[in-house]
Amino acid sequence: MSIDALRGFDMLMIIFADKFFINLGRAADTPFTNFMAIQFDHPEWYGFHIYDVIMPLFLFVVGAVIPFSLTRRLKEIPSKASLYRHLMKRVVILFVLGAICQGHLLALDINKLHFFSNTLQAIAVGYFFASIAYIHLNRKGRYILFASLLVVYAFLLAVPNIPGNGPSEMLPDKSLAIYIDRLVFGRFDDGTQYSWLITGLGFTATVLSGVFAGELIRSSLKREKIALYLFVIGVISLALGLIWGIWHPIIKKLWTSSFVLFMAGICFILLAGFYWIIDVKGWRTWAYPLKIIGMNAISVYVASHVINFSKIADFVLYGFEQYLGDYYAVLTTIGGFGIMYLILWYMYKNHTFIKV
Repeated sequence: MSIDALRGFDMLMIIFADKFFINLGRAADTPFTNFMAIQFDHPEWYGFHIYDVIMPLFLFVVGAVIPFSLTRRLKEIPSKASLYRHLMKRVVILFVLGAICQGHLLALDINKLHFFSNTLQAIAVGYFFASIAYIHLNRKGRYILFASLLVVYAFLLAVPNIPGNGPSEMLPDKSLAIYIDRLVFGRFDDGTQYSWLITGLGFTATVLSGVFAGELIRSSLKREKIALYLFVIGVISLALGLIWGIWHPIIKKLWTSSFVLFMAGICFILLAGFYWIIDVKGWRTWAYPLKIIGMNAISVYVASHVINFSKIADFVLYGFEQYLGDYYAVLTTIGGFGIMYLILWYMYKNHTFIKV
């Protein structure tokens, strides 16, 4: 249950907390609310904000489920060909959903289409290659692969020359990762400072870090030890990311190798906390609202990008605008989330779980 609740917590940050704190900051304009509003936006380039945890945590949780889901599927579907078809189907669906969310696919205008520009597509890449690693490599092999991905990606970001631009640097217009995106995608590139294509090395490493956590949870160790090991691994990974970040900066937009380690540390620590509270101590009641969100995570993620639930709430709450002024946007954010949650609650109660 801790994994489902953690997934729900992550979705809560995406579908509610970011808009809530940004609107609250605009309305209240106090040092605290402004600080929180900044924390729920990404930094311009270097550094870390709370909001940066959301995407890595999504990939991490996907990885944590792999030891559970693929172990079962390997027993049910012994044919590797059938398993690969299942993996490819998921990849295609995630890419299409990602294009719907942020790639302007629904605009039906090829000039506006962005081929690779969304978290779901990053998940597709990381999930596919991490799954192949889980199927074909033993645990030691996966550890070696994880370290190799970090080293190779760090090398690619810092050493090769970019034609006409000199050595690759970890800067917006001087990075090999962004150069390759623009070269390969051409007019379908999203035009942002984010990198996607060779950054798949980092995405895969992040999902693999989740796989390691899932394997630990599935182990025969006592639950108290599992929680402790998750926490200790998280602290070590976070420290390594900070130390490496002195020479290889933590940059979310490039998904640098130091960023992978730093975020893996935070994800391990979060999972340790959720696991200890829910699965070790048995304090579960508080987590059911998060589980309800987490059980249909991709559904609510896509819905929140396609449908403006705050505008729907406005049809019911518009009378309050005259009394609340700038705080009205905060109210419609809460109301929009309430509508989403009621739909998710209804789906949960009726055992309707939409899976990719």
